[in-house]
Amino acid sequence: MLKKLLTIGFIAFTLVILSGEVTSQTLYFCESVDRDGYPITESSVFNISRSGGYFTFLVRLPYAIKCNSVRYEIYKEDSRGNEVYNTTIYQDTERDWVWFYKEVTFYDPGRYNVYVYDCYDYLLTSSSVKIQYR
Repeated sequence: MLKKLLTIGFIAFTLVILSGEVTSQTLYFCESVDRDGYPITESSVFNISRSGGYFTFLVRLPYAIKCNSVRYEIYKEDSRGNEVYNTTIYQDTERDWVWFYKEVTFYDPGRYNVYVYDCYDYLLTSSSVKIQYR
C-alpha cells in the first residue's frame, strides 16, 4: 500500500512540474522587456563599448512582491573567483508587482554576480553575467 501511495505521489509531482505550475523567482539579463514582462534577447554575456554600456535586469516572481522597494547588490569576481563588492542599486516597486526591471550601466568587463533583495532583506533571486568589451 505504501509503495502504491509513493508511486501516485511521484506521478502527481511529475505532472505538476511538466504542466509548468512550479515557478520560481528568476533574474534575467536582457536587452529589453516586452509589455507582458518577458525578456527580449536574454543572455548571460553582454558586449559593451569602452565608454560603457547598459542592459536590463528583469525579475519575475510567482507572487506579488509586497514591498515598495528592492535592491540589487552587485559583486565583481576577481582573478581568483572571489566576490568584490561593486555597488548597490535601489528600485521603487509597487506591492502588487510580480515582475519589474531596471536598466543598469556597466563600464568594466568581468564576471558580475547580482543578488536581488526585497524590503525585508530576503534574497529573492540571484544570477551571474559576463561583460566584455566589443
